[in-house]
Formats: sequence, C-alpha cells, structure tokens
Amino acid sequence: MTDSETPAASASAAPITAETLARARAPGLLRRLATMLYDLMLLFGVLVVAAGLYYTPFHLTGHETIAGPFRVGFQVYLLAVVALYYGYFWTGGRQTLGMRAWRTRLVRSDGAGLTAADAMRRLLLAAVTLAPLGIGLWWVLFDRNSLTWYDRLSATRPVLSARPGRGA
Repeated sequence: MTDSETPAASASAAPITAETLARARAPGLLRRLATMLYDLMLLFGVLVVAAGLYYTPFHLTGHETIAGPFRVGFQVYLLAVVALYYGYFWTGGRQTLGMRAWRTRLVRSDGAGLTAADAMRRLLLAAVTLAPLGIGLWWVLFDRNSLTWYDRLSATRPVLSARPGRGA
C-alpha cells in the first residue's frame, strides 16, 4: 500500500481520519471514466428490469404504449430508480460495483461516510455539472486535488482504496 492509498477506505463504513484524508489520492480522469462506464452498464440493466416491471401491467391489459400521465409517471419512476441505486450504494460506506472494481470509495470532506442527503446532493450536482459537455468532470484535469466540480460543491470526494492483500 502506498501513502496515497487509504487503508481506512477499504473498511466499509469506517470514517477516514483527517490526516489520512489529507494524504488520500483521488482517482484520476481515466479511473473515473472507467468507473462511470462500468456503473452505467449495470444501471442500464437495472433500468431495463425496472421498465419491464412498470410496463408489464400495461401490456397485460392490452395497452401497446404508455401515454399521458402514465408516461410522466414512468419517467419519474425511472429517475427514482436511478436515485435509489446511487443512494443505496453511496451511503453506509458501500460502493457501487464499478467503484469496487476500480478501488474507489466516496467520503464526505470530513472523512465520514455519505448520508442519504449527501448522496442525493452529489447525484443532483453531478447531473447539473455534467450536462454542459461534461465540464464538471473535465475539471479534474485542472484541480490541484483532482476533484470535480460536483465533488467540491457536494463536499464529498472519492478516495482510492488499498489493494486487497496489501495494507494493515
């Protein structure tokens, strides 16, 4: 384990001390993109299942399409599924499968795990700052701590976890 990888980041819900957080390295752009791609593939599968659960009753009653207020309800439902997916995995010291595969963990700026409010704030700010050509993410190339706009605005940050089998 190197000094820039956090041993506490490998413990699921253990807060990271201020000293360890100060030494912790944030993932770079390529690792963030790989994590996002991995998670988006998994989330796509979750959304397909969720859409099937929503659409099946309409299909069984002879409706071919979802229209009117049911279409708006469907869109809100899918947004809620996305929020629940990230809200579940980002809170309680948990990681998405992409984060686990790429050895990253989200913590608050004080080193504690994210609360549900922290996770929703991060998700909303990520959506807003990624919308204009992903500029909120590209900022990681210029930030001295390798943080994105949504990391800074949400007072959260990803940290690299220690490799399995290495560390204390």
